[in-house]
Amino acid sequence: QVQLVESGGGLVQPGGSLRLSCAASGSIFSIYAMDWYRQAPGEEREFVASISSGGNTNYGDSVKGRFTISRDNAPNTVYLYLQMNSLKPEDTAVYYCQAFTATRSYWGQGTQVTVSS
Repeated sequence: QVQLVESGGGLVQPGGSLRLSCAASGSIFSIYAMDWYRQAPGEEREFVASISSGGNTNYGDSVKGRFTISRDNAPNTVYLYLQMNSLKPEDTAVYYCQAFTATRSYWGQGTQVTVSS
C-alpha cells in the first residue's frame, strides 16, 4: 500500500507562484513513476506533469514552460513537487498526485489551487 498526501495549495494572484508537495509513504520501494493531475469544477481530470523513476519528465501542453515537476527520494518517504510559475486563472483546480506501482496506481486526496485577483 502507498499513501499520498498533497499540500501547498492556496489562493494566489495571477502571475504568482506556488509549490505543491506530495508525500508518499508505505511501500515506496514499489513506486516507479509519479504524476500530477488537476480537475476544475465541471471538468474532466487533466494531465499536468509526470516523472519517471529515471527522472524523465513530461508536461501537458497548457503548463509547458511554466510548471516544473521534481522528485526527491528520502529513506522512508518519496516527495513529489510541482513548482508552478506564471499562474493563470485557468490553472484554478484541485491538484492530485498519483503514484504507479507494478500492480496499481494510488491517488492523494488533492489540494485546492485558486488563481484570482
